[in-house]
Amino acid sequence: MSELPYSDLAHWAAHHLENRPPRAKSLVMTLFGDVIRPHGGKLWLGSLIQLLAPFGISDRLVRTSVYRLAEEGWLSAQREGRRSQYTLRPEASRRFEHAYQRIYTPTYLAWDGQWTLIFSMPSLMMNSKQRADLRKELLWEGFCALSPTAFLHPNPDHTILDYILQATQAQSLVYVGKLEPSQLPQTRPLSQLIQDSWDLAQVASGYGQFIQRFAPALAMLDAGQSYDDELAFVIRTLLIHEFRRIQLHDPQLPIELLPAGWAGKQAYELCRDVYRQVCAKAERYILSTLRAEDDQAPEAAAYFYERFDGLPTPAKDQA
Repeated sequence: MSELPYSDLAHWAAHHLENRPPRAKSLVMTLFGDVIRPHGGKLWLGSLIQLLAPFGISDRLVRTSVYRLAEEGWLSAQREGRRSQYTLRPEASRRFEHAYQRIYTPTYLAWDGQWTLIFSMPSLMMNSKQRADLRKELLWEGFCALSPTAFLHPNPDHTILDYILQATQAQSLVYVGKLEPSQLPQTRPLSQLIQDSWDLAQVASGYGQFIQRFAPALAMLDAGQSYDDELAFVIRTLLIHEFRRIQLHDPQLPIELLPAGWAGKQAYELCRDVYRQVCAKAERYILSTLRAEDDQAPEAAAYFYERFDGLPTPAKDQA
């Protein structure tokens, strides 16, 4: 058996941070989605500084990052004397819920063979802001743009689609319908749209690099290497930070339409397996850090333990 390229998990984490140091603002976003939202959606600035310290992010960068996120409408700030507390705004919390659902839930489910088409007509008088907002949201959801006013996806989340149409006030300004492949001979198959409309090669490359980076960590975890609570938190955060960034570019197509041996499925399973292994120790570190400044900081909400088809609960860990 060949030797692992890293002496231990601490070496792996240090190498990752040295070669791929996360940007402060982006990492704050990861923390709020993966860590803070399940723990009540708010924390003191001092706790955030402590959580980001193992990643080599300075106090100044943390303060600058949360200030910018507040300016952009993601966070709200409350002051109590010399201390500041940051909370996810309601709209931001809803966006986080959806974005992170893509991370923790397998998306490669059965497909009914139908495509969802969304289009508008010039006579419906959609204004330029609505059109731009709708396009941005639909492209983020993985739709392809057939034209400036027509969008197609084989298997969108219709709950999210309904929310997008409401948020952009476009419900009465678009048509939404279902398409099935035509049986007419000599016509171009709808499946050919995959190659014509989505750059899956770039997404597959991202997943491949993710697997290459995190497979050694899983191998060491499976081998029973020891690690403390702080390192568990670092591994979990780096894991979700990297996976989240790739997921942003994944159109979430049905497995039937993806290339054989699609790396996204393997990457999801790798992410799930690492997360499950480090979860309990990482949670212990998170809670102790939050409660160092706020002894009323809540434990993770029940929905947290539904991630990745079920995480070990504290009760199970103690049994």
